[in-house]
Amino acid sequence: MPWNPEVYNKFKDLRYKPFYDLMDLIKEAESSSAIDLGCGTGEQTSILAKKFSKTNFIGIDSSTEMLERSKSLETENLRFERANVEDIAGSDKKWDLVFSNAALQWSDNHEVLFPKLINSIYSKGQFAVQMPIQKENLLNKILYQLADEEPFKTYFNGWRRDSPVLSMDQYAQIMFDGGLEDIQIMQKVYPIIANDHEALYDFISGSALIPYVELLQEDQKELFINTFKNRIAKNFPKLPAIYAFKRILLYGRKG
Repeated sequence: MPWNPEVYNKFKDLRYKPFYDLMDLIKEAESSSAIDLGCGTGEQTSILAKKFSKTNFIGIDSSTEMLERSKSLETENLRFERANVEDIAGSDKKWDLVFSNAALQWSDNHEVLFPKLINSIYSKGQFAVQMPIQKENLLNKILYQLADEEPFKTYFNGWRRDSPVLSMDQYAQIMFDGGLEDIQIMQKVYPIIANDHEALYDFISGSALIPYVELLQEDQKELFINTFKNRIAKNFPKLPAIYAFKRILLYGRKG
């Protein structure tokens, strides 16, 4: 799936707020190893590595386009490599900190994946994850609706990417069963104030819209994008518009 760092970073400031909230949950360790799952361009991993300077960080991402920007950020306690989250979860490597900001919503089967990730944490290690709650966010709902309507349902051959993000109760059980303590689970709204409808389209076009547009022919793509923009205008009739973007933050420490 081709990511465009330029489009994604248009909303850099908005995407950093939940990152800082997640980072503030982490307790500093004397010395440890950490992994950032889905590090993207690596800028946030670099911030982590500077704050927790006694920790050796590795940032992994499956996107070559994103990682091209990360190499210049490597330091004595920070390096990057191309890898899939599922490969890491299936390995025998262990970490003192498993961190992921706005990435694990792209990985399926959280009922299986999250226990594996929690199992990869050393005793006294930490788990910190943040994801958008796509099923509850209006732009995602519009996307799901369009994918189920004709002619787009035919264009996609009936395919639709349902969000794998679970409920707070389900994550609480998984984290408890995995031996995590000091469990903190919260949902938080990070409002996006948009002066026009194009800004709302740009926000989702840099993330959740990518796998859909990738499947379309040029003429189909134009119709889909125009219809999507019209649907945004219908759902946000008042400008400036506020988009109540919901995210879930998870934290726990291994006993």
